[in-house]
Amino acid sequence: MDVLSIDFGTSSTVGVLSAFGRGPRAIEVDGSVTMSSAVYVNDDGLLVVGQDAERRARLDPSRFEPNPKRRIDEGRLQLGETEIEIADAFAAVLRRIGEEAGRQLGRPPAQTRIAHPAGWGADRQEVLRVAGAKAGFADVRLIPEPVAAAAHYASLGSRTSGPIGVYDLGAGTFDCAVVGMTQHGFTVLAEDGLPDLGSLDIDQALLVHIGRAVSHADPAQWQRLLRPQTTADRRTRRALLQDVRDAKESLSRHAQTHVPMPEPFGDVLVSRDELEALVRPSLLRSAELLAATIGRAGLVPAQLGGVYLVGGPSRMPLLATLLGRQLGVVPTTQDQPETAVAFGLHHVPLGTPTDLTVPAFAPVRPPAAPPRPQQWQQPARPYVPPPPPQPKPRKKNSALLIGIAVLVVVAVAVTIVVLATKSESAQSTVDCTTTAQRDRAGFTPCTRSLAGTVPDRTTCQAADSVGRLVHAQAAVTCGIGKGNVVSYYQGVTVEEIEASTKLQAGARNIEQGSWDGGGLHGRYIAGVGSYSGIVLFGSDDRRAAGLYTSLDTRRTADLIAFFTRELKPA
Repeated sequence: MDVLSIDFGTSSTVGVLSAFGRGPRAIEVDGSVTMSSAVYVNDDGLLVVGQDAERRARLDPSRFEPNPKRRIDEGRLQLGETEIEIADAFAAVLRRIGEEAGRQLGRPPAQTRIAHPAGWGADRQEVLRVAGAKAGFADVRLIPEPVAAAAHYASLGSRTSGPIGVYDLGAGTFDCAVVGMTQHGFTVLAEDGLPDLGSLDIDQALLVHIGRAVSHADPAQWQRLLRPQTTADRRTRRALLQDVRDAKESLSRHAQTHVPMPEPFGDVLVSRDELEALVRPSLLRSAELLAATIGRAGLVPAQLGGVYLVGGPSRMPLLATLLGRQLGVVPTTQDQPETAVAFGLHHVPLGTPTDLTVPAFAPVRPPAAPPRPQQWQQPARPYVPPPPPQPKPRKKNSALLIGIAVLVVVAVAVTIVVLATKSESAQSTVDCTTTAQRDRAGFTPCTRSLAGTVPDRTTCQAADSVGRLVHAQAAVTCGIGKGNVVSYYQGVTVEEIEASTKLQAGARNIEQGSWDGGGLHGRYIAGVGSYSGIVLFGSDDRRAAGLYTSLDTRRTADLIAFFTRELKPA
């Protein structure tokens, strides 16, 4: 089958085509495998992209948007006198890649896979899906970027010995994830990111640094560069920003370089040491976030099969040094980290076609009927789109593993969105509607009552970034021994998650029971597969749930015994 993969980035877009029985190969557009994501609107309202947009921006920069992806939440773009839908801007970029692929194939590609940041929720994914439809793609699949990156690096050699960490520093954002890998597929175990860190932010920091050195020569003119008022000002600013970007990239290869400046300012000599001093705090923050994300996955860096760098800015020598010191693991990259995601999209296993593939942790709009998860290669199931009702139960016990393991970090956001109600049918003696009273570890009285003595025996920390993904009011994770973790969520019940468990694994593969302790009564669901085991539990009288994940327990009976002995409230 012909497959077109597109990594739609903030500043550049990469397309990869697999056809005629041959392996994937990069598509060249405008003479390069990385096409600018910029858009420009003509007088007639026609959108042009790539180098054509860059060239025409010199005529009227007000009609030009270099980074449309960064403005996804605005809904509409004002380009000169023309207002356009953000989905139309996206579609113009995607269409250009599709046109080149169609020219090489002699027909439209049968399937198109588009990567997106792991943290994108339903609304942003919907924009991308609409854009794909407007670009003329028939069968569109959306795949998280870290899953694609993991698939790419796994395809380069032998399988790694464990989950891998993905450090993705792009133009607009930083994303990191821990991706579990089996011979059958991939699962996002934990993810996070920084919306204010990308190569564009590094460019801005370097521009401000240069301004400190030259602005005194003509403060008024420098302000006009920062806040252009005329077409001439915009042209000058655009040229300066390009020179600053080129200087930043040059400093990855050389110790120093000159930045040409417009009149009346003199050219500026900048060094790699100066640039590293500017970006060190932000890069250190990203390294710390990756370490925290690894911890939320219930792992330590030494347990990873590798840490892989994605994105052009990952070439900075400082980055590998900081990550090595922070994690104790030497990160790995390749000659063209910009293309890793696009190539990796081809190696992500997909099952039967549906209108869209989404990650299990991304909220989706509730369908009219109960959803059936897409049949990914067993047991890995990193995506659960909303297809027809009446799912057929799986016969293999291995389906339980990743089907439930996806719940570990995010407590099956799909099911929460699909099945959650705001019913208050059960009255609780503990207030589970507010997070006003939280202790230092992030527990509310509601989650603390379910955790029992666990917070007294181990280290716990708030995980509200994960909680927001699953629409929970509060979330806390606690490490339980080597490679194991228990998470507590307020606003989620076992009943709401149970349906997803049965859909993904089949009721015959699940062991269920009840528990009593600490004045509470509740239910649990437990199961073990080839990758990990879980126990999902909660109290009948409150909207709170716990999720224990073990990477080393091989028998369901042992899981239940551990829950009874160590986790349930005493």
